[in-house]
Amino acid sequence: MTDIKKTELIEKYKAATSRLVLLDYDGTLVDFTPVPVAARLTDHLFDILIKLVDAPQTEIFIISGRSCRDTEKIFAGLPINIIAEHGAMIRERGIWKKQTNNNCTWKETVIPILDQITIECPDSFIENKDFSVAWHYRNAESQSGSYYSRKLINTLETVITGNDLKILDGNKVVEVMAGDVGKGNAVMKLFENNSYDLILAIGDDATDEEMFGFFLHIANAYTIKVGNGDTLARHKFSGIAEVVFLLKQLAL
Repeated sequence: MTDIKKTELIEKYKAATSRLVLLDYDGTLVDFTPVPVAARLTDHLFDILIKLVDAPQTEIFIISGRSCRDTEKIFAGLPINIIAEHGAMIRERGIWKKQTNNNCTWKETVIPILDQITIECPDSFIENKDFSVAWHYRNAESQSGSYYSRKLINTLETVITGNDLKILDGNKVVEVMAGDVGKGNAVMKLFENNSYDLILAIGDDATDEEMFGFFLHIANAYTIKVGNGDTLARHKFSGIAEVVFLLKQLAL
């Protein structure tokens, strides 16, 4: 994103009377860590988020693949809205609501497949959430992790057919979830009964592309991808430091 565009965004944000801000967590607000639970907000960023949340006529959502339990711990003491597990659960004004009707019986088939690939790929691990199952290979040897992630996806594609499931091929993670769950659907539901003068959506991963795609034809939406790679976002940031600096400017 150019300096001119940043200035334009900040000016329009401060002039807007109704704002929506959507922030991914891992890779956007905090760096990835070998163990996901170790990724924590800095005090500086926590203070910035408090100022953003307290601003009038502003809705701030953390939109993450993390579970409800993880996000509750991370944002304890901060009355922020949360979209968890890629949209399967949403917390607005402190109340959690389920956003999917999937009963997750499919896990009985999927988890044994993930168990086997975990044995084959040293230092990989499984994260079993309420409405999805993720296989992480961020700690595995790079070439091995890449090989087994492709092998896993090929195997899973034969399983999900006809079961209304989808595979997310993310940043060092392969995740299986219900077909009606996704950040695009979650954002669409926010727009059913709301309108906004300005929208800001920031994310770094393949899981955020559904969100960016939803905003493609919405003129007052600023979408930003953090990091390299193809994206549907209109703008790019090189890293987390740029995200934090922008949020600081918006909070002033």
